[in-house]
Amino acid sequence: MRELEGRIAVVTGGNRGIGRAISEELADAGARVAVVARSAERAEAAAKELPGEGHRGYECDVSSAEAVQALFTAIESDLGGVDILVNNAGITRDNLLLRLKDDDWDGVLDTNLKGAFLTIRAATRSMMRRRSGRIINITSVVGLTGNKGQVNYAAAKAGMIGLTKSVAKELASRGILCNAVAPGFIDTEMTESLSPAVREELISRVALGRLGEAREVATVVRFLAGPGAGYITGQVIVVDGGMVV
Repeated sequence: MRELEGRIAVVTGGNRGIGRAISEELADAGARVAVVARSAERAEAAAKELPGEGHRGYECDVSSAEAVQALFTAIESDLGGVDILVNNAGITRDNLLLRLKDDDWDGVLDTNLKGAFLTIRAATRSMMRRRSGRIINITSVVGLTGNKGQVNYAAAKAGMIGLTKSVAKELASRGILCNAVAPGFIDTEMTESLSPAVREELISRVALGRLGEAREVATVVRFLAGPGAGYITGQVIVVDGGMVV
């Protein structure tokens, strides 16, 4: 089933982890995918490995308004108007509140939250002209619960939820839907580097007793991007194995 045939999708942070799985899932559904990463080499390499044809890789620092505008100008020139935007780009700079540096706060908020705002603003211009579009923001359960040592990350991810709901209300009349997906503990390169004891402690918090897979997040994004989600907007779908219930 190629329900996204002919659609143009942009996935920020789309070259690895959850973003890579999302890029693969949307490509499998028939979309042409613009894979966005901080490195042009990594973005282009990931795009070449996606199923199907017509995918492209792009370098962009999503915290820069000028870079984001240049990115969408290039994508529209190369591929056409954007139909689907997935905001997955994100960084972590964890530390306890009293040890957190200003640069650690600014860096995480600029990339994770401001970056989502900038890409949404850039993408929705063409979406509004066509009166259709899907925006999917990858937040986190940490944005719902908070977490020790992650005040910057939790604030950014909670901000994405408020951003999602506000954009959904503003743009619904133009046929643009905006939703968020909140993953829990997902088995990616980040979790692979954890010690066995830390992994076990994380798993103990999950009702299903295991870490999630990136593909399990990606399939939810595919659904939200497709025709079956035409009456869903402003929602946060939690993919966490029952960690937050």
